[in-house]
Amino acid sequence: MSKQLTYQQLTEIADEFGTPVYVYHAERIGEQFKKLQKAFAGCNTRFFYACKALTNLNVLKYIQSIGASLDCVSINEVKLGLMAGFDKKDILYTPNCVDFSEIVEVKELGVNINIDNISILEQFGNTYGNSYPVCIRLNPHIMAGGNFKISTGHIDSKFGISIHQMRHIERIVKSTNLNVTGIHMHTGSEIKDIRVFLEGLEVMFNTASHFPNLQFVDLGSGFKVPYQPGDAETDITDLGKKVALAFIEFEKETGKKLQVWFEPGKYMVSQSGYLVVKTNVIKQTPAAVFAGVNSGFNHLIRPMMYDAYHHIENITNPKGAERIYNVVGNICETDTFAWDRKLHEVREGDYLVFNNAGAYGFEMSSNFNSRLKPAEVMVMDGKARLIRKRDVFEDLLRNQVI
Repeated sequence: MSKQLTYQQLTEIADEFGTPVYVYHAERIGEQFKKLQKAFAGCNTRFFYACKALTNLNVLKYIQSIGASLDCVSINEVKLGLMAGFDKKDILYTPNCVDFSEIVEVKELGVNINIDNISILEQFGNTYGNSYPVCIRLNPHIMAGGNFKISTGHIDSKFGISIHQMRHIERIVKSTNLNVTGIHMHTGSEIKDIRVFLEGLEVMFNTASHFPNLQFVDLGSGFKVPYQPGDAETDITDLGKKVALAFIEFEKETGKKLQVWFEPGKYMVSQSGYLVVKTNVIKQTPAAVFAGVNSGFNHLIRPMMYDAYHHIENITNPKGAERIYNVVGNICETDTFAWDRKLHEVREGDYLVFNNAGAYGFEMSSNFNSRLKPAEVMVMDGKARLIRKRDVFEDLLRNQVI
């Protein structure tokens, strides 16, 4: 049974900590992790939480406590992971378009390194030879994902080394004596069709023979969670069974036993998160009725950037008559969260909650319009605790030099 916070809990949190406020339900994160473990029980599997989705240190500490590893895309995410208590061997660093000096700094921290371009691969090989193991991120030329902006495995993507450059990779590995222990791919986010993963796995298996020291294949992630009632999600149970069979068959054919890695981010934290806002104004025009709230794309940019849907509920008037609203923010741009959305009657002062706000919500927030970032609260064992203070005016000036 999915764990959900009640309207009363969310209302009490909004009253206590103010709005807008991000709320995360720890046990919901744990539930998602258990679902992954159960689905892939037939494989030798490791899960690395893709922390770019949400990096609050308290969330990272909780995720470490339930047994997950950590996927990072920057040196600072690596440092946060180490601060949160992750062992260096349980951290995977997969950068993109960074200077080689950052790679060197991360190498000194001792974590797993995933290299996604020829230039860095060659520099790393020339500098370290076979003294430090690496993973190579490949671009499988597979188009997948819920939006072009979150599709990362197609031929026009900046991510990964093309599978058609295998001969170049081989030359670098041989000439520098690189120790390649893993190969990686990630095709995109919100993937409903599990055949995408299986197609990618076939590509990985076809390249595995080029790396005699291979220990694991990393299939990234992109598992879809439902954002609106009746929405489809990735059938991870079926995927787990098919991946397990594929690895068994690969072992029979090659005699090589490999581990499979996944990097769930949104899947782990999205459904645990809520953004609670207050309705500032109800504005009626000749064309529409607007519910104007005390937030905007400076707090939740996904609807504007990705045309993402977030289910919205009126938690202070849940039995009111249903009416149609455009839910908009207070930013001096078109920051429409929802067009023609049916909600229980919204009154000025009502609290609205945006569901599935745990991933890429606060993490992509900004101080646009010199607005302040919201507080973050974590609910664990029924207790709501503040895990990030709300910005104050002085935070806007903290790094300015007059």
